[in-house]
Amino acid sequence: MAGQTLYDKLWNAHEVTKRDDGSSLIYIDRHLLHEVTSPQAFEGLELANRAPWRLSANIASPDHNVPTVTTERSQGVSGIKDEVSRLQVVTLDDNCAKFNIAEFTINDARQGILHVVGPEQGLVLPGMTVVCGDSHTATHGALGCLAHGIGTSEVEHVLATQCLIQKKMKNMQIRVNGKLGAGVTAKDVVLAIIARIGTAGGTGYAIEFAGQVFEEMSMEGRMTVCNMAIEAGARVGMVAVDDITIDYVKGRRYAPTPEQWDAAEAYWSTLYSDADAVFDTVIELDGNEIAPQVSWGTSPEMVVDITESVPTPDQAADDTQKEGWMRAYTYMGLEAGQKITDIQLDRIFIGSCTNSRIEDLRDAAAVIKGRKVAESVKEAIVVAGSGQVKLQAEKEGLDQVFTEAGFEWREPGCSMCLAMNADKLLPQEHCASTSNRNFEGRQGNGGRTHLVSPAMAAAAAIAGHFVDVRTF
Repeated sequence: MAGQTLYDKLWNAHEVTKRDDGSSLIYIDRHLLHEVTSPQAFEGLELANRAPWRLSANIASPDHNVPTVTTERSQGVSGIKDEVSRLQVVTLDDNCAKFNIAEFTINDARQGILHVVGPEQGLVLPGMTVVCGDSHTATHGALGCLAHGIGTSEVEHVLATQCLIQKKMKNMQIRVNGKLGAGVTAKDVVLAIIARIGTAGGTGYAIEFAGQVFEEMSMEGRMTVCNMAIEAGARVGMVAVDDITIDYVKGRRYAPTPEQWDAAEAYWSTLYSDADAVFDTVIELDGNEIAPQVSWGTSPEMVVDITESVPTPDQAADDTQKEGWMRAYTYMGLEAGQKITDIQLDRIFIGSCTNSRIEDLRDAAAVIKGRKVAESVKEAIVVAGSGQVKLQAEKEGLDQVFTEAGFEWREPGCSMCLAMNADKLLPQEHCASTSNRNFEGRQGNGGRTHLVSPAMAAAAAIAGHFVDVRTF
C-alpha cells in the first residue's frame, strides 16, 4: 500500500461514506460557533424542529462584533453601542441558551477569538476535524487537524448531523528548510510563501507545511502560518504532529485526562505524512533567504522585503498583474518604485486570529520596551486574542510596556482586523496591521492595510514609518 499524506490519514479516519459522484460524508469532531454566521443556522434548526445532534462537539464565543474598549465591555452585552453588533451578540447568547450549547460569553475570562480560544483551551486536539463559519479555521491545522471554514447552511448541517458533504482536495507540500534570521518570524514566512505562489496558488489543495523551519517553529508560529493558508488560496493548512504539538496540548483544560493520555499520544504520533507519500505539488523555499515582509498593495500576494520598493509596472508578469498593480497604486496612495521605508503610518494594529497570542505580544513588547510611539501615529492598539492571553500578558507586565510606550491596551476580540466593530480605519489612513487580509476596505472604507509581523508593527509604531526591525 502506498504511503499516505497527513491529509489522506485525517480524511480516511473521518470518511463516513463515499458517493458515486465523488463526494463524501465526513464526520466533524469539533464545531466552533460565533455571532456572525450562526443566527440563520439556528433559525433553520428551529424551523425544521431539529436539535443539535451532539451538543458536546459545539462551543461558542462572540468575537467579530465585540467592542474592545474596556468602558464599553464592562457593561456586558447591554454596553455594546452599535445596535447591529449588540443584536448579533445577544442572538448568539439566546441561541446557545435555547439549544444548550456551551458558550464563553462576552465577559467570560475564556472569551476570545475562536481560533485562539480553541487551541489554548484544548478544545481542538490533534487528529480532529474542525469547522467554523469563518475561513480562518485553517489555523487549527497547526495541531495536525483537518480544519476549514464553512458557510452558514453548512453550520446548520453540522449542528443537525455532525457531518458534512465534502469533496477531497489534492495534496500540496510546502517545504521551507534552513534557518530563519533574527527578526524573521512565522508571519514573514507565510507572507513570503504567498508572494511566491500567489493568492490562487493553493486553490483546490490541502497544504502541508514541512521542512526544518516548521519543525523548529513554535505552535503559535505554526498557527500563524496555517491561518494564512487561506490567503494562499487553500482551504486547509496543516503541520504534522511532533513533540512540540504534544507538549503544547498537555495539561490544557479540555485535553485528554491522565487516564486517556497514553492512548491519545500513541494515536497522535502517527499523524504525519509517510516517507513514501506522494504529493500532487511540492513547493520549496529557503528559510535563510526570507527577510521581514511588508504588503504594499490590496492583495496578500502584493508583498516585498522591507529592504525593497513598491514594484514598478514593467516588473509585472503579465497584463492582468499590471492592471491589478495600477489599481493598487491608486487605492493605496503609493507610487511605483517608492521605498517601503518611506511609507508613513497613521495607525498600528497588533492583534487578530493571525497574531494575537502571547508569543506575538512578547515579540512586539521586546521591540517597544523603553521606546515611545511616534507622534505622527494617531493610534496604536494591542488586542489580545483571548481573556487568557490578556491575563498572561498582564502577569508578565507586557501591558505596562505597551501603555508606557503610548499603545492602547484593549479587551479581546477580532477588533481592527475586519471593520465589523468600532475599530476601523478612516479613508486613506495607512495601517501597519498584524492581521491577514489587506483587501480594499477590509479595515474600514478607504482604509489602507499593510500586513506585517508583530515585531515589524512595533518597530513601525516607534519610527512612524516602516523600518527593518533587524536594525533595532
